[in-house]
Amino acid sequence: MVARRLLIVTALVEMPISLLLLFSPALLVPLLLGASLDAPAALVVARLAGAALFSLSGACWLARDDGSSRARRALIAAMLLYNSVAAAVLANVGAGGLVGVLLWPAVALHAVLGVWCIACLRNGSASASGR
Repeated sequence: MVARRLLIVTALVEMPISLLLLFSPALLVPLLLGASLDAPAALVVARLAGAALFSLSGACWLARDDGSSRARRALIAAMLLYNSVAAAVLANVGAGGLVGVLLWPAVALHAVLGVWCIACLRNGSASASGR
């Protein structure tokens, strides 16, 4: 049940962000980084990040009712990796001076989601032994 909630929250939080990155990165990036996307290549990279995030959030939504399985555990492990790296990258960017109003809340959100992933993996709620 805890893993199911994690997957639902992840999907509902990340899906709108992914859509903003896909369709309007010039709106989201200044709020996150306090800087604009000046180069066309930056827009492409932002949209690719949006596509990847769209895929992850879609997988979380689709796996929410899978019950305990190896695939669900693998998805939660992948989300742990994503959230950990996202928190670290964003914190590093913030330490370097690129700070928008959403940067530190995004770092905190990814850290919390990462800890939640760890909790699901550790207590077995994401695996077949957690039934």
